[in-house]
Amino acid sequence: MTKAEIRDGFKFRGGSPSLDLAATVTGRLGAAPRDLLAAPADLDRWLVAAELAPAAPGATEGNLVQARSLREALYRLALSRAEGTALPEADRDLLNGFAALPAAPLQLGADGRAHLSGDVRGLLAELAREGVSLLGGDFSHRIRQCEGPPCAVLFVDTSRKGERRWCSMSACGNKAKAAGFRARERSA
Repeated sequence: MTKAEIRDGFKFRGGSPSLDLAATVTGRLGAAPRDLLAAPADLDRWLVAAELAPAAPGATEGNLVQARSLREALYRLALSRAEGTALPEADRDLLNGFAALPAAPLQLGADGRAHLSGDVRGLLAELAREGVSLLGGDFSHRIRQCEGPPCAVLFVDTSRKGERRWCSMSACGNKAKAAGFRARERSA
């Protein structure tokens, strides 16, 4: 069974928790982007929806500032990978700083499933480590930005040929194909 692409109002189309965090700004390329992490409770909701925490871990304003800072660094670094440009040094330093923090430990729960356990800062450190692994790993050359206007979602292209163009076939891909069909119908 595949997980839902939209959970509790957040998009999970990146194929990676670090890219999903970067997607918590909607309309990023438009005139009025909207931050979905507007309050500490939103960060709690995202961490639960991302399945990084089994329950709201109690984010603070300070955690929210940290999460936004990590999010923007991850976005710029992943965008650099997608565009094949040099990684911004300040963002790389910030990411490495978060990754060096004590991460939330993995624990086996009473339900028999593995869960991260810890505070928000530890969960952010775990997200940073995942981001380092993605950005510096075997799939770093497969990070793409969705071609569906005005979508700015970054995703890991795991398709066999490596030619995926949209964050989601059911969302942006379907819209693009429908628009192409309508354009062909009008010109015929």
